[in-house]
Amino acid sequence: MSDTIEKIKCLIIGSGPAGYTAAIYAARANMNPILYQGMQPGGQLTTTNEVENFPGYVDGVTGPEMMIQLQEQAKRFGADIRDGWATKVDFSGDIHKVWINDTIELHCETVIISTGATAKYLGLPSEQHYLQMGGGVSACAVCDGFFYRNQEVVIVGAGDSACEEAHYLSKLCKKVTMLVRSEKFRASKIMEDRVRKTENIEILMNHDTIEVLGDQNVVHAIKAMNKTTGEVFEIPATGFFVAIGHKPNTDIFKDYITLDETGYIINTPGTSNTNVAGVFVAGDAADHVYRQAITAAGTGCMAALDAERYLASKE
Repeated sequence: MSDTIEKIKCLIIGSGPAGYTAAIYAARANMNPILYQGMQPGGQLTTTNEVENFPGYVDGVTGPEMMIQLQEQAKRFGADIRDGWATKVDFSGDIHKVWINDTIELHCETVIISTGATAKYLGLPSEQHYLQMGGGVSACAVCDGFFYRNQEVVIVGAGDSACEEAHYLSKLCKKVTMLVRSEKFRASKIMEDRVRKTENIEILMNHDTIEVLGDQNVVHAIKAMNKTTGEVFEIPATGFFVAIGHKPNTDIFKDYITLDETGYIINTPGTSNTNVAGVFVAGDAADHVYRQAITAAGTGCMAALDAERYLASKE
């Protein structure tokens, strides 16, 4: 533990569109925000090759470039952007205590949590290869489906989100093959019926993904296995979408902040307020519905404004 305790008016934990937007608004309000970027500076968008659905970027922008621009904008208004990640918190008192890298102790008047969520993947080496290459693997159909217009794609998943994304892709793609790893859907009956009634969605129940095939740069097929018969075969596809869920990065807050059964932070509807006064949430740490850069940025704005009002009420 550090012998020196730093006192902070507004601490932002995590970066990405939510954290950086919160920093912009907090800095403009003279809250002297300090933002720790976390283990993945810039958040999930740093793994996104092209962003074409964020307003204002007429020609699109790469995820990393967009995050650099947001960071620089926050810095321009005086936000203090730092490397490091929160490893422990204590929200039991009026002063919110946060430890960075297990060594730096911060005493904060307000805290904005923007730690995001991490998409779950199958863990196949080939899947991770093409994910890093930006050449055909994605965990967000709404983000990346546009790039596969009139092409054939494969999506793996069995819940409501998987059905929703498969249906979304069916409007863009020539054919969508849905691999369900068990013998039944986990989705609601209405969502299951929707994909079953969509002509260009082929559903393969009780199938596993064996490998993502390609030329080392882009995907051209998915190797799958029928778990009932043992048959292994290839499905032609230029895109592979993984819709098996997300894990919110909220474990260190669970002793103090109210979470749902999956780990998402529960906020007061219409606000960024958590159950702890002076602690706010923005972005995918609370949002399991939209999970878009633009909605994350919007909640980052909300969190900064809510934090500003909270501080004003204490004066």
